[in-house]
Amino acid sequence: MPGRLGAFYIDEHSNKVIPVMLHRAMFGSLERFTGILLEHHAGHLPLWLSPLQAVVATITDDADEYARGVVAAAVTAGLRVEQDLRNEKINLKVREHSLAKVPALIVVGRKEAADGTVSIRRLGKEGQTVLALAAAIAALAAEAVAPDLRRTKAAAA
Repeated sequence: MPGRLGAFYIDEHSNKVIPVMLHRAMFGSLERFTGILLEHHAGHLPLWLSPLQAVVATITDDADEYARGVVAAAVTAGLRVEQDLRNEKINLKVREHSLAKVPALIVVGRKEAADGTVSIRRLGKEGQTVLALAAAIAALAAEAVAPDLRRTKAAAA
């Protein structure tokens, strides 16, 4: 490698000497793997692998308290979630979180708060699904388990 780089140094006898290069890449292969994974999925990671699995976004500020409860339930279920309670239009929130490649957007408004439901928008899919809060959290929590752990749990059962 030093020869290909044209690296040299002058020793005590004024001679050009090609150095010995020691290379140690402790995380190089992990970084390459992560880069390949992101490139392969175009940033659209599966729910179980995504660092941020869901965002709870509100339509109006009337649902802020309910949204906090949804976030608490999701965190209790082991999901990696954030809340978006900004006073912005829902279309802007959907667009921002879609561009950030968040796999699931949980939308709550006045109607969902009154009914005890949530509306789930999945990244890359049209439309939304309205589910009861407990059912939605259970479905997302089940999907958030890595495939190898799903097989382990299924074999143990």
